[in-house]
Amino acid sequence: MARVHASIEPYTRLRRGSLWRLLRTPPQPTQAPAPVTSNPVARVLADLADARRAGAYPPGPTSFSLRRTHRLSHDPLPLLLGWYEQYGPIFTVRVVHAQQVFMLGPAANHYVTVSHAENFGWREGAFKDLVPLLGDALLTTDGPYHDRARRIMMPAFHRERIEGMLDTMVEETQRALAGWHPGMVVDVYGWARRLAMRIALRTLLGLDPAESKRGGEAAHQFERALSFYGRDFTLWLLRGPGSPWQKMQTARGRLDAIVLDEIRRRRGQNGGPGRDVLSMLVAARDEDGSRLSDGEIRDQVTTLLFAGHDTSTSAITFLMHELACNPTALSRLRDEQERVLGGEPPTVAQLGAELPELEMAIDETLRLYPPAWIGPRRALEAFEFEGQEVPAGAYVAYCSWASHRLPDVWEDPGDFKPERFTRENSARRPKGAYVPFGGGSRICIGKRLGQTVVKVVSTLLLQRFAPELPPGYELSVRQMPTLSPRGGLPVILAAARR
Repeated sequence: MARVHASIEPYTRLRRGSLWRLLRTPPQPTQAPAPVTSNPVARVLADLADARRAGAYPPGPTSFSLRRTHRLSHDPLPLLLGWYEQYGPIFTVRVVHAQQVFMLGPAANHYVTVSHAENFGWREGAFKDLVPLLGDALLTTDGPYHDRARRIMMPAFHRERIEGMLDTMVEETQRALAGWHPGMVVDVYGWARRLAMRIALRTLLGLDPAESKRGGEAAHQFERALSFYGRDFTLWLLRGPGSPWQKMQTARGRLDAIVLDEIRRRRGQNGGPGRDVLSMLVAARDEDGSRLSDGEIRDQVTTLLFAGHDTSTSAITFLMHELACNPTALSRLRDEQERVLGGEPPTVAQLGAELPELEMAIDETLRLYPPAWIGPRRALEAFEFEGQEVPAGAYVAYCSWASHRLPDVWEDPGDFKPERFTRENSARRPKGAYVPFGGGSRICIGKRLGQTVVKVVSTLLLQRFAPELPPGYELSVRQMPTLSPRGGLPVILAAARR
């Protein structure tokens, strides 16, 4: 028996470790990553097989519970904060069939995003759910393939490029505000979403919905495809004619036709005359002279559409909610606007250095409501954190939404206090305490562009109106695909007082 056991042990070790050695072996820079299955049955079976082979997990609520899973999908924040109090900064939760390790707090955030980021894969974590829509882009790839794409794309987001987009942001916002008057009730979320999409189409794709039907069609198909991820998890599993999955695939195909046609047109113009990101990516070259293929550009700009307009919409909406609830903060911000801008649109220099009240209000909004509220990963090798062992292959997630509301890190964590982000207070904050854009080498590439959109839209709105909430309104937050107010955000437009 000893000889038989010895003869099969190496094969067993190979099978147990083959997946993680494969994940640890980076693809060649010019090779696309291996495809991931979108078959829900195959995914569940693979997860169950991995769980059987894995070692012990950190403690936590690991019994099977559909009720817990439902609550975690619809209102996760109270649960995560409660488990943090009970188990500490690392714990395991069973979600349907799979074990999910959560890591909360400054040290956990820094561990996953900076100090040990190389041990966590993006593509084999929950981000693979986005592959059917986004393809092989920055959010869904790892290793040299990701690094090469990011390196090629970075110049498109330099400060001078964003300065060239400012006029578009101002023009679109002023157009969107036309016709508003005091006393109106506006769904700020729906309004901001349409506006952010128009800005994204023009700055990213060079498509103006006001001048071409292609822009409006691209926006419509993208929203149709993205709506798949806002549905209940059980509906994700359905396939076949008429299913949400099939509708998403159809919408993606129509969007792809528009984007790929634009790419071919720019190729014929050697990048095209525009300053939009698509033109820049068509003309961009890596250090060795190579360039992104049409398919790679398609994947990247579709991801930028997702990350750009969705997160900007979230930040604008929750900022208006918090200012409506905090008239003192609103007054300070509007006094600053009047003093610095005098009713004129802001310049890039003013947005960057002369409006600290606006900067702090946005930072505090992103603390309370980070749009990308969770960072799903998968452990490539076993590791230890805070005395707890986590096996290779475990699904691991840090959660900025929960970490930003820990009472042992933030005083009165549920209160809106922009002064938390003065230079002095920020300097005293521990590493990893504030991570609305992630951290380390994979911090959000569009951070500066997104912040500029939020600042411009918010400034021009607040120069004209003061937001007020309807009597009895209570905010309810939904999580997918980014944080947003469930049912929109109705706001009464009060006249701006100078």
